[in-house]
Amino acid sequence: MDVWQLVLVGLVMLLGLFGVLVPGVPGQAIVWASVLWWSLSETSRVAWAVLIGATALLLLNQALRPLLPSRRTSRTGAPRQTLLTAGVSGIAGFFVVPVLGGILGFVGGVYCAERSRLGSHRAGWASTRMFMRTAGYSLLVELFACLLVVGAWLGAVISTR
Repeated sequence: MDVWQLVLVGLVMLLGLFGVLVPGVPGQAIVWASVLWWSLSETSRVAWAVLIGATALLLLNQALRPLLPSRRTSRTGAPRQTLLTAGVSGIAGFFVVPVLGGILGFVGGVYCAERSRLGSHRAGWASTRMFMRTAGYSLLVELFACLLVVGAWLGAVISTR
């Protein structure tokens, strides 16, 4: 696969990661489709293994979705800016501190946005806990599954080059 095609696949994956944060956009499907595109072009054992792993992980995530709270962020009272800050922090944290940084970045992003909005530690932490209980866990699980797929793809691309 050419470098420009890899860049395009990466950009589509990034679009899928941000799509997880936007209601109505099928972020998981976009991430999976980009892995499919790459594996059909690459046709190596590693590419097929990444596709099979991504399919299994995202299907497991879909199966676990009914067990998590709904993704209605309007019930939390937090503005969309909080969700955007949490998502960007989670994505950046995943690549800065591999794997665990995604979780820490997401929760930290919610806390920082809510603390700056509400003005105190106590109110920010209470709002963070409320956000995580009502909508945050389901968003975090879906984002984390997609981040794991993107991380596996990135590792496969780097190891084959």
